[in-house]
Amino acid sequence: MTGVDAVRLARTWIGTPYVHQASRIGAGCDCLGLVRGVWREGYGVEPEVIPAYSADWSEPQGDEVLWQAALRHLEAVKWAELQAGNVVLFRMREGAVAKHLGIIAAVGDAPTFIHAYTGHGVVESPLSEPWRKRIVAQFAFR
Repeated sequence: MTGVDAVRLARTWIGTPYVHQASRIGAGCDCLGLVRGVWREGYGVEPEVIPAYSADWSEPQGDEVLWQAALRHLEAVKWAELQAGNVVLFRMREGAVAKHLGIIAAVGDAPTFIHAYTGHGVVESPLSEPWRKRIVAQFAFR
């Protein structure tokens, strides 16, 4: 799947409500559910079954569960060079595990990313400096 394909598919999810652990366009998804949905639309069957997870997923153990899963199924790329269609992984708090995902939609002077966000659903947001500072990894769909 090309970056253009990933952006096109992700934009069709905009407006989907936020629902924890869900991954159904129009019905509900969380940030992982958005990436899972784009994967299914681009490739078919998901590469592994996602176990149930809580809001504090992997935090008590300090395990980078989401990062490790991304490394199994996506190609790690240098994150300082943003590419449209790539998946970005964010660490929301200093010292916390990385557990928010988005898909880069636009680069250049006004970069944006598509993500599912609590209370907002799937939106395309500016990739502002506060968001950029939280990026810990970037991955390409293979």
